[in-house]
Amino acid sequence: MQTLLASALSGDRSSLARLLSHIERDPSAETEIRAGLASTETESVVIGVTGPPGAGKSSLISALLPHTTKSFGRTAVLAVDPSSPFSGGALLGDRVRMQSHGLGDRVIIRSMASKGESGGLARAASTAIQVLAACGWPLILVETLGIGQVELDVMDLATVVAVVLNPGWGDTFQANKAGLTEAGDVFVINKADKDGVQQTRADLQDSLSLLQSPVPIQIFETIAVNEDGVAALWQGIETYLADAQETGLQEQKLLTRRRRLLMRILQSGCEARIDAYCCSDHGSAQIERALAGELSIEALQADLFANLSQPE
Repeated sequence: MQTLLASALSGDRSSLARLLSHIERDPSAETEIRAGLASTETESVVIGVTGPPGAGKSSLISALLPHTTKSFGRTAVLAVDPSSPFSGGALLGDRVRMQSHGLGDRVIIRSMASKGESGGLARAASTAIQVLAACGWPLILVETLGIGQVELDVMDLATVVAVVLNPGWGDTFQANKAGLTEAGDVFVINKADKDGVQQTRADLQDSLSLLQSPVPIQIFETIAVNEDGVAALWQGIETYLADAQETGLQEQKLLTRRRRLLMRILQSGCEARIDAYCCSDHGSAQIERALAGELSIEALQADLFANLSQPE
């Protein structure tokens, strides 16, 4: 694995692809790679693109690629797709929709299967971003799955989050307002040739006016399939990044992101050890005693903590 990592870091795209497959498939490989990159300093910008299903996130990313490569030289796209019910792999819908960019080696597009993960991201997404950044990709676009609501997990990974909506989304705005305003740094009303654009913009402006942010949050209108408004959107994202850097907001968000990511990794490790305890002969016997009323929940918890072990 370390040989593969070294080859990927030297610029071999085939090794990079194999490495991403390993970390997606094998949690132990993911742990090893994270350890290997622990001292690696990276400065990649990560843009999260989130929003409900059918909002046009893939089409918007495809339309943005000529602009991102002009500004950053190269762009990596990490698209979280639904899992195949047969193989468990990604269904590759997003990757197919983005293949017409025509930018050659300046773009890499990688699909990752959601594998039932909540929050719209794949389990290994954070490590994949770390690998891409270490391999010299200065800009990474992360497209979330789209699970019917705004996924907040992308906040833990992204430098800036673009929330993509469609006209008429205001009908369900109140139910999603809290998550929406927490997640977004830039808002995009895509498919702006449809009815309801002004009402959706008004709903957004009403909610965003309640926020106190050192950097103004902008709303853009696009028709991604025609590339209408995409240049203005990219200019707005670049302006946001510059303002966030100048005001210190970017550094603050980076620290918050690292803290959240650290807690998620610690929590995942604890869950794995709890599962190992529950599957052990001793742990399952203790659980049976608790279910039978012979052991209190507090005593079971104390025994759990006393017997936590490394999962196999």
